[in-house]
Amino acid sequence: MPHQDACIVINAGSSSLKFSVFLDGGKTSPQPLLSGQISGIGTRPVFEARDAARRSLGERRWEGDGAPDRQGLLRHLLDWLGGQLGDVRLAAAGHRVAHGGTRFAKPVRLMAARVDELDSLIPLAPLHQPHNVAAIRALAALYPDLPQVACFDTAFHQGQPAHAQSFAIPRALTTEGIRRYGFHGLSYEYIATQLPQVDPDLAEARVVVCHLGSGASLCAMRAGRSVDTTMGFTPLDGVPMGTRPGAIDPGVLIYLMREKGYGADELERLLYRESGLLGVSGISNDMRDLLQSDAPEAAEAVELFCHGVAKQAAAMAASMGGIDALVFTAGVGEHSAPVRARIAAKLDWLGIRLDQVSNDAKATRISADDSRIPVFIIPTDEERMIAGHTLRLLQDAVV
Repeated sequence: MPHQDACIVINAGSSSLKFSVFLDGGKTSPQPLLSGQISGIGTRPVFEARDAARRSLGERRWEGDGAPDRQGLLRHLLDWLGGQLGDVRLAAAGHRVAHGGTRFAKPVRLMAARVDELDSLIPLAPLHQPHNVAAIRALAALYPDLPQVACFDTAFHQGQPAHAQSFAIPRALTTEGIRRYGFHGLSYEYIATQLPQVDPDLAEARVVVCHLGSGASLCAMRAGRSVDTTMGFTPLDGVPMGTRPGAIDPGVLIYLMREKGYGADELERLLYRESGLLGVSGISNDMRDLLQSDAPEAAEAVELFCHGVAKQAAAMAASMGGIDALVFTAGVGEHSAPVRARIAAKLDWLGIRLDQVSNDAKATRISADDSRIPVFIIPTDEERMIAGHTLRLLQDAVV
């Protein structure tokens, strides 16, 4: 009896490694089999795994000097998978890679030279790229015959018009690569595949997609392609986020350097870890905590977030010369009815109105009957997108 192929999807961070395993669906979408994460890398690692129904499949903790390094943890994961998969063959690994620069506009099969190229992009994404590359190298050292594929968070935005990608800076700097790249591309690409299934009229429509989570951005999408997006050279720009400020006057950073003695490391910590919802509220970077809090600082943080999203939604509509639909996705976008309601209320002038019952019930279509613009909730699935790309590249190589 022929075996069934599967691929593992890896999203490696500084202290955690998230993984998912998908069965090859052939001509249909890859099917989720299990998922989990290894957290506490570098301190006290914890391995956890669950099946597609979220039931626990296993857990392990390491303490003290006996804790393995990243490569050892990957070995544990792959050995554990070997005992779980049975007749299913692990055919490939797909990696979420933060930055593809100008070179990578689509997923690629990884060879040593291409991994070196990913290394060269670390200055463009210093908080994410090194850990993505480290996982790729560690897996290659352990299992050199396992095909690996890189899927880039920037690739979906590569086809934007030049005016949407450029800063108003000297052309020589733009030529060097200082430009708007955009992120959350795998999420937006997945939403683009779902739009025609949700409503056939959306296939060619002008759609503003709000990817609202701990990291947040918006994308202007026409006929399923990125026209504009709120993140730029780094994932710092655009709307306020969990711990990032979103758009900020660059003069503030010059002031902090000159008057407060901030260096690059202090600015990086401020902008990536101490700002956003956490910085404004002083309470939490989690929207759920802020909505439950009676503190005025929490209310201010929520208002700042909703104001920023609504303002950028209007800007994205302007980039397309109009808007035919609004989509909410990602953690906050999919699960927070109060946030969706507040953002929609700020866009009432566009004719956007929500149906409260549908919004509270997290229905697919949440706009009211008299809303001029339809509004949808579409759950994103970046891991499934990566699995699909990985398995497709593998099949193309065989053909």
